[in-house]
Amino acid sequence: MTQEASQRPSLAGIDSVLPFHVPALDVRGRAVQLGPVLSAILDRHAYPDPVSRLLGEVVVLTVLLGSSLKFDGRFTIQTQSDGPVSLLVVDFKTPGAVRAYAGFDAERVARAEAEGTDTPEELLGKGILAMTIDQGAHTQRYQGIVELSGASLEEVAQAYFRQSEQIPTHVRLAVSRLVMPATDGQGSSRTWQGGGVLVQFLPDASERYTPRDLPGGDAPEEADELPDEETDEAWVEARILAETIRDDELTDPEIGSERLLYRLFHEHGVRVHESSRIEDKCSCSREKILNVLKSLPPDELEESWQDGKITTNCEFCSTVYTVKPGDLD
Repeated sequence: MTQEASQRPSLAGIDSVLPFHVPALDVRGRAVQLGPVLSAILDRHAYPDPVSRLLGEVVVLTVLLGSSLKFDGRFTIQTQSDGPVSLLVVDFKTPGAVRAYAGFDAERVARAEAEGTDTPEELLGKGILAMTIDQGAHTQRYQGIVELSGASLEEVAQAYFRQSEQIPTHVRLAVSRLVMPATDGQGSSRTWQGGGVLVQFLPDASERYTPRDLPGGDAPEEADELPDEETDEAWVEARILAETIRDDELTDPEIGSERLLYRLFHEHGVRVHESSRIEDKCSCSREKILNVLKSLPPDELEESWQDGKITTNCEFCSTVYTVKPGDLD
């Protein structure tokens, strides 16, 4: 089901992904706006704002890519680096469950804030960004890795698609802390809002592109020749239009994905497809914790007991699980 995007209020809504394509420009992509889902994830962890904003951008990027999977599975983006924010992990399980957490040095982050050196590039430092697809048991995981070289996560993602996927891709990401009026009209509250747009050049009638294993590889098969990103007029125009997207347009809940896409591509006839919902949902459970403990060697399990119990917590959702000896019987 497709329909023309217009200036009416968005049908996709907050916390949803909206696929689209522009036949006249051979462009396809997805747009996302995250509100309550992103706030739930970031507020739960209560990270410093620079860390939350970085993690929020990875959440948006992961949703944009993971929502393109056409099978039941899991898509994960993880950064590992030597900067103040040494670890960012976002896990997406089809059809739309997302969870996330970060690892960082609080003192180094605070110092970076005080010195004004809290840009994404300086917070992450040198390292890698890995994208992993896991289709479950009896299948081989696929992982693509790109160096964290660039001033933003947008540049890192675009470098990945340029080097590994070889599909012309433009990514826009934004995360903001908004002050919203309370629903009862009394006072206000601060909430996180995120948005993103992924635009890819994938001509339907061409056999120039090779489909890849990672999200975004929707191109026709048996392709050898790659597009010239600098001279292909359709792609150059699409990229220039995408570059005009402002951060406040991506994070303004009053604009919506459909209205934003209409503003960008209405002259060429942008078409939107059925949206999909995103939810804040962790896959951890007490049963899984018990199964892990039961699988441990006896000596390792014995060392895990502290004061007659084993306490563990989920890094993603902060749920604490307490296990007693009788629970393993």
